Amino acid sequence: MYKYFFKRFFDFWISLLVLIFISPILLVITIWLHFANKGAGAFFTQERPGKGGKIFKVIKYKTMTDERDENGNYLPDDLRLTKVGKLVRSMSIDELPQLFNVLKGDMALIGPRPLLVTYLPLYTPEQARRHEVRPGISGWAQVHGRNHCKLSDKFAMDVWYVDHCTLGTDLKIIWKTIMNVVKHEDIGQGATDMKRIDDLNFSPRALALTYEVDKSTKIASFKSKNNS
Repeated sequence: MYKYFFKRFFDFWISLLVLIFISPILLVITIWLHFANKGAGAFFTQERPGKGGKIFKVIKYKTMTDERDENGNYLPDDLRLTKVGKLVRSMSIDELPQLFNVLKGDMALIGPRPLLVTYLPLYTPEQARRHEVRPGISGWAQVHGRNHCKLSDKFAMDVWYVDHCTLGTDLKIIWKTIMNVVKHEDIGQGATDMKRIDDLNFSPRALALTYEVDKSTKIASFKSKNNS
């Protein structure tokens, strides 16, 4: 009953109340990032697969500038990451705009993290079960290694959560998430960590794919870049 009804009810009202409560803080951060990013804006969106593999746009705070070199290519991430952005990332504040995704129903407070769309055709049937529930701002895998556990372990924990989605489990994850943020534990380094944790060789295989999203069904279709 919780998984199929009460979870969505709690997600909506909790995210709404939290947004109202922290709105002054979000306003300050938004203005701060706007100027720190040198006019590149305070937000950005990325397409991610949600429940049932349907594609939605996840909202995050933008922590890097859009500075480019003389050839028009983006500068390395470490040169574009601002001091403000680094602070926002270290405290996981960059994830807070996803509360709007929770309000819309694209995400839940707790669930498997939404990963790249091009991962969808790479999952085994068992791994694909992570999309039986809405993706979350935090999840079981995130409080048990976050960006530091291998992809195979992460997917296994995601599926475990799907089969053990209860109010008690969600409350435990919320508490552990808060403790991790307070202690600054399990903060990953993005692409640097991905090279180390990708024991399934997902990254190079995903890079070889391109996709299109059907606007009516929000389902992606895939093809190899070599054949595009």
